[in-house]
Amino acid sequence: MENSAPTNSNSAPQNADQKSAVMKDICAKWSKFSDQDVAAIKGKADLVSQVVIKYGLPQTQAQTEVDALLKGRQIGAGA
Repeated sequence: MENSAPTNSNSAPQNADQKSAVMKDICAKWSKFSDQDVAAIKGKADLVSQVVIKYGLPQTQAQTEVDALLKGRQIGAGA
């Protein structure tokens, strides 16, 4: 019965790879973000806020663009 819940020991590297890919996508789309800016982002809402601040976009447009970029991926500590 101990094997009834398989563990995925590769989940940490996948998460690191996914986070790296998301960070690269953010920097590619929004050039005003430095690597440090992106590394400091705490989550999707924080990214939306930063896009609004740095680019002067309306909140709804920033949210739409962030959603399109992330495509369901996570960012920040939960990535």
